Amino acid sequence: MSQAAGFNRSGGAASVWRFLGRVLGSRYTPLLAQVVVTRRCNLACGYCSEYDDHSAPVPLPTLLAWVDHLAKLKTAAITFTGGEPLLHPELDQAIRAARAHGMIVTMITNGFRLTRSWIDRLNAAGLQGMQISIDNLRPDAVSMKSLSSVEGKLALLSEHARFKVNVNSVLGVSRERTQDVVTVARTAARYGLQHSVGVLHDDHGTLEPLTADQMSAYRQVTKISPSIVHALNYWLFQRNLMHGRPNDWKCRAGARYLYVAEDGRVHWCSQQRGYPGIPLLDYDAADLRREFHTEKSCSPTCTLSCVHQMSAFDRYRGRQTALVAAE
Repeated sequence: MSQAAGFNRSGGAASVWRFLGRVLGSRYTPLLAQVVVTRRCNLACGYCSEYDDHSAPVPLPTLLAWVDHLAKLKTAAITFTGGEPLLHPELDQAIRAARAHGMIVTMITNGFRLTRSWIDRLNAAGLQGMQISIDNLRPDAVSMKSLSSVEGKLALLSEHARFKVNVNSVLGVSRERTQDVVTVARTAARYGLQHSVGVLHDDHGTLEPLTADQMSAYRQVTKISPSIVHALNYWLFQRNLMHGRPNDWKCRAGARYLYVAEDGRVHWCSQQRGYPGIPLLDYDAADLRREFHTEKSCSPTCTLSCVHQMSAFDRYRGRQTALVAAE
C-alpha cells in the first residue's frame, strides 16, 4: 500500500496541496518515489524477495544526493523502505532532508526495531506516515511479521507518534491463518491505528487469487477500518485481482512512480528490477516522458497497490504505445 497520502498532525496540509498540484500539473512529474535505504533486513520471510542479511546501509551523502535529485524532478512524495529501513542509523536525517524540500515523507517497516528513541527522532525529523507490516498472530516460515512480536510497538506508536500509522497485512500468505488478519485489524483499531490489506503477489509481482475464506476476511477487515483510499483501490484494482481477473489500466511506473533500489538505479518496481535500470542521478525529464508512455506487459495482473494508486490519476490521459516486455 502507498503511504503517499499520509501526513502528520501539524503542517501536513501544505504537503497535500503540493501533491495535488503535481497530480493536476505536468504528467511527467513523479508522484511517489520508493527509495531503498538498505537491502538488509532483520527478518527472513519466505514470501519476500526484497532483502538480504548482509548489505550495508546506503551511505548518507549518497542518500541525500538521491533526495536532492528527486526534488529536482519535482517528486511529490517519498517513501523510505528496505529491507528494513530502521537498520539505517541515519534514516531520520534523510527524512529531514526530504521534508526540507516540501515532499510528503513516509516509511515502511516491520516495526521490530522501533523504540521510544526512534519514534522521537522520527517525530523531530518530520515523518508524516509509517506503514507497519503484520501478516499473522505468530511467526512462521512464510511470514515472521507477527502481531505477537510487535504489539508492544503499536502501543508505543499510539502514545508517542505524531505521524499517521497504518498497519498493513497481506492476504494469501498462509491460508490456514486467514483469520489472523481480522485479529490484526481489530488490534490496530484498538490502538487507534488505521489498517489496510493487500493481495499477495508472486515473485514477479502478479496476482494470486483469493479463496472464499480470504474473501470473507477481506470484507471483515475493510469494515473494521474503512478508508476512502482503500475503497477506491478495491473498485479500481483489487476486486478483479481477488477473483483472478486481469485489470485494464495504464501503468505509469518509471514516471509517476519510481522505485530506487539500493544501488541507486531506477526500476519500474520492486518486482520488475532491470528496466529502465538508469542511475537516479542521470534520470531526467526525457526518461519520465518515455516511461509515462511505455506500456508494461506485466500490468494486467500486477498487485502492487502503490503503483496502482500513483497511476490512477492518469487513467484517461496519455496514450501508451511502446510495448516493453517485462523479464
